[in-house]
Amino acid sequence: MRAEIVSVGTELLLGQIVDTNAACLAQVLSELGISVYRRTTVGDNPQRLAAALDQALAENDIVFTIGGLGPTDDDITRETLARAMGDTLRRDEEIARRLEAFFRLRRVQMTESNLRQALVPTHGRPLPNPNGTAPGLLFEKDGKVAIALPGPPSEFLPMVADHVVPLLRSRTGGIGTIRSRVLRICDMGESLVEERLRDLMQSANPTVAPYAKTGEVHVRITARADTLEEAERLIAGPLAEAERRLGSHVYGRDEESLEAAVVRLLKERGLTVATGESCTGGLLAKRITDVPGSSAVFPGGVVSYSNAAKCDLLAVPPDLIAAHGAVSREVAVAMAQGARRRLHVDFGVGITGVAGPEGGTPEKPVGLVWIAVSHAGGEDVEENRFAGGRQDVRARSAQYALVMLRRRLLADGD
Repeated sequence: MRAEIVSVGTELLLGQIVDTNAACLAQVLSELGISVYRRTTVGDNPQRLAAALDQALAENDIVFTIGGLGPTDDDITRETLARAMGDTLRRDEEIARRLEAFFRLRRVQMTESNLRQALVPTHGRPLPNPNGTAPGLLFEKDGKVAIALPGPPSEFLPMVADHVVPLLRSRTGGIGTIRSRVLRICDMGESLVEERLRDLMQSANPTVAPYAKTGEVHVRITARADTLEEAERLIAGPLAEAERRLGSHVYGRDEESLEAAVVRLLKERGLTVATGESCTGGLLAKRITDVPGSSAVFPGGVVSYSNAAKCDLLAVPPDLIAAHGAVSREVAVAMAQGARRRLHVDFGVGITGVAGPEGGTPEKPVGLVWIAVSHAGGEDVEENRFAGGRQDVRARSAQYALVMLRRRLLADGD
């Protein structure tokens, strides 16, 4: 079975939004054994979208559209796809009632244009969207299938998981499946990961492929088989062997983030952490609080961007800043200690640096970041030189702070 993904939206075409939805869907289709023939991006232009859909339907068994299902004039997918499939649209009264209730509950006046979202294929059906107002749409004709999905990730991802995957599984029983598992590695470079897994990487089925991400490495192990169970069996051995060779550098599997792994370790050990951040502006605290249930281990953090805030909020001695500068080993340690003491936790993390693009000097260039972890046994502190622009430096700083905290947790647990 061959598929094409058509992403709709001028903001995607201009690069104003990164199309993560299409990448996610392509991976899902691959794991179901469906070959993605092409990914296309089209702006909010009915003629160009119609041409793209005509070509996609002529060359593929199934076509997915992402976006363009809203109520405004530039939401053109619904009508354009219906014409391409030779279908018409009808008003679904149940969806219309839900839309009316949605706006009534929020005390917002519903316009007639909002009811466009109640239009569904005459010879197809809607796909429920409990997370938004626009349902997905399933069209079928002459052996061709077209599925229209909403653009917002908070609506798109649940719809794929809850409706698209079960639908496709029911129709792809005889074409086999592709299954992937991922090991997530920190505190080890890609070249060293490859060196340890070199012989495993020679396998054709499953394949073993490391690839670098920001501040970490992922190892994807992918198997093709007739059934999901057989694919899982093929993966199991190399997965376990790769994890054994990489040891404690493996912080998680599949979708577990580094911050989730750190929160898990803190919970398992009954420990707590607080943050004192300068150049990262609260990014480390944000990543920790992105994890559900992190309030059990993270009472709070301090963003002390100015020198005065470092002194007032984290009890950094003014003479320490005067002697060494705000971006220094000594101040990073004092910030970590201040966070630990002020918030009465087991670990304090301090981050201070020069994120750029301005503010660097020959002695303290852009990208210089000091990170410290304060704990009962003392302090761990490291100097880092991160490359890239301002956001890169901030992201890498928060990432490495999590790496250092995890390293300390593992050391204390031994």
